Amino acid sequence: MSDDANAGRNRFRRVVLKLSGESFCHAGERGIAIDAVLHIARQTYRAAQTGVQIAVVIGGGNILRGSQFTQTGSCIQEATAHYMGMLATVINGLALQDAIESLGCETRLSTAIRMDGVAEPYIRRKAARDLEKGRIVILACGTGSPFVTTDTAAAQRALELDADILLKATKVDGVYSDDPEKNPHAMLYSELTYRQIREQNLRVMDQTAVTQCMEHDLPILVFNYRKQGNIERVVSGERLGTMISSGVGVPVM
Repeated sequence: MSDDANAGRNRFRRVVLKLSGESFCHAGERGIAIDAVLHIARQTYRAAQTGVQIAVVIGGGNILRGSQFTQTGSCIQEATAHYMGMLATVINGLALQDAIESLGCETRLSTAIRMDGVAEPYIRRKAARDLEKGRIVILACGTGSPFVTTDTAAAQRALELDADILLKATKVDGVYSDDPEKNPHAMLYSELTYRQIREQNLRVMDQTAVTQCMEHDLPILVFNYRKQGNIERVVSGERLGTMISSGVGVPVM
């Protein structure tokens, strides 16, 4: 299919998809579950088949969270703990890379910390070129610096790579007025502004990530990746979940 045909079919030309480490395992568990990885891989593969360029930023919380080593009395320094968390994202990246390539789609795994034996270093211009060639680019190690979340890394990479939107994959249908797993009457918002997210302290992404997106007017779409086909739907422009932008938004409870 030609680029012109794809441009007419898809709303977005290039997206950054943010996946948490928890999306690589079953609910309440740790480690890597192959069926969970394949669920993501199949959806991402089908989304790429529509012609959209996809870069994926991954977390590592299913394997290790830096914060778990920063308790009082820990012998591990906080910066070291964050680096350990970054390395966990590479394990997830390797799993996702093989899963996607088993479906017949070419990928590149890029890391912000050099580890040439398993991945290539992240270089913005090369990553952009790989995206133009139709490869799914998997971005690991966050920004390569401690004290920076993978949410902020996703916002940073989306801006660097000139993405049209940052897609935040979650286990719920979007942003709610309250925890929908605890409050069945929680209201799902279809639209919110960056300022509403910050002022109401809605737990979508960390404040630094939201601020970066707000300053550069990069929209964020929060959606449920667990529902089969949702990744393909959102890259094709179907309105799902909660859109966060500089628009009017809706009243927040």
